Amino acid sequence: MSRVFSGIQPSGELHIGNYLGAVRYWVELQDQFECIFGIVDLHAITQPYDPANLPERTLEMAVGLLAAGLDPAKCTLFVQSQVPQHVELMWIFNTVTPVGELERMTQYKEKSASLESIPAGLLNYPILQAADILLYQAGQVPVGEDQVQHLELAREIARRWNARFGDPFRFPEPMALLTGTQRILGLDARAKMSKSLGNTIGLLDTPEEIWDKLRPAITDPARKTRKDAGEPERCPVVYQLHRAFSPPEVVAEVERNCRSAGWGCLDCKRVLADHVIAELAPIRERALALKQRPDDVRDILAAGAERCRKLAEETLSLVYPQMGISRPDRRFL
Repeated sequence: MSRVFSGIQPSGELHIGNYLGAVRYWVELQDQFECIFGIVDLHAITQPYDPANLPERTLEMAVGLLAAGLDPAKCTLFVQSQVPQHVELMWIFNTVTPVGELERMTQYKEKSASLESIPAGLLNYPILQAADILLYQAGQVPVGEDQVQHLELAREIARRWNARFGDPFRFPEPMALLTGTQRILGLDARAKMSKSLGNTIGLLDTPEEIWDKLRPAITDPARKTRKDAGEPERCPVVYQLHRAFSPPEVVAEVERNCRSAGWGCLDCKRVLADHVIAELAPIRERALALKQRPDDVRDILAAGAERCRKLAEETLSLVYPQMGISRPDRRFL
């Protein structure tokens, strides 16, 4: 069975941008592939953060992933920092990755543009990402549009290392997202959904909170009044979310009523809210139950890390000898 790897930063509780852009797809993948999913806390520290809150955010992320449907009997869920081989392989990849390749990464250029002093971790972020993937010999990687360039770099790093030392690394392939929602626009229609921007809905929000956030969401700009006919394809938020949460027959009804002005924007949002609430309700219920059993969640993460360490050692046991370097448990001479 083909192996899949993907990771998510420990931002705390999940929101619907995470859910639609990755997690709902992961739940489907675990029934089709050997899946390894990491909470990538080492990536999170490349930006300013509060160390006191990081453990709590990591646990909250794990709770959300499990509540959303990840099953430890079907997939491996772990915390990146609990598998030190990620950093080992990253250092090795540093030796074959040109700085120029890193400097042309779009995310690096965007994030470093406003900084007076650029941390090396921000520049080397894609190398750690390559180590995440290649450490497990992942054949396929589900990525959003913003990460495709990093995956291409991971493939190039694998090619460079294999050409110089041997060929233990396979070239990972990007996977198209089944949901068709690779980039989720925020409720303000200005930027990608982000908790820090306050333009999203949390997976654990109550029905009241969901409606309060959806009610002012941006809709078709052509509809100035209720009587104006609209074009649902131009609706930057609500129509997109209908296609993600509502059944096909409801989406068709939304289109008809938008074009004919049969519904006002508030009517459209109310129907959307009902479907969002219905899908998120069981997730919220499972999450609240898991929060009462944090040690169970920690046990799942510990078991996942143990398995990942074994898989990682299998890869490094091939890599180190080909570089003329001994592992700590082996004599060099």
